[in-house]
Amino acid sequence: MKVECNISANCKEPCAVLHIAKMTPTIAQAISLLEKEDADASALVATKDGKTYFLSPGNLELVRTEGREIACYDKLKNRYLLGRPLYELEDILGQQFARVSKSTIINLRRISHVEAGLNGTMELVMKNGIEDYISRKYRKSFKERLGLK
Repeated sequence: MKVECNISANCKEPCAVLHIAKMTPTIAQAISLLEKEDADASALVATKDGKTYFLSPGNLELVRTEGREIACYDKLKNRYLLGRPLYELEDILGQQFARVSKSTIINLRRISHVEAGLNGTMELVMKNGIEDYISRKYRKSFKERLGLK
């Protein structure tokens, strides 16, 4: 299948035009996916216990890598798996979230408290009780985001 994509700063609303001989299940699925693109751009698709969930970023406490998986936790400590790499999620989640280590992104509005740890790290406790750390590499930018010196 031939695919063309024209990127223009003048484009107000994305538009896709398909020239097809017949409708196939794959094309119908692509159309459905494109139609949902703007419906809830901020929702994250996650899985838990074989079920698919659509999560609102505002309800998440943190997102982190755990082994080979990308897991996120909500306010009730429910653990969901995400299918996107951490660097993509960092862009998607927006200003409400901050990277605090190579493996963790946290919701700034859901921090309970922060305290000094060993080796220049800072320990972080979220409102749902989940603990993580702020590594030395990200400590300065984290403090700047919070307006601390």
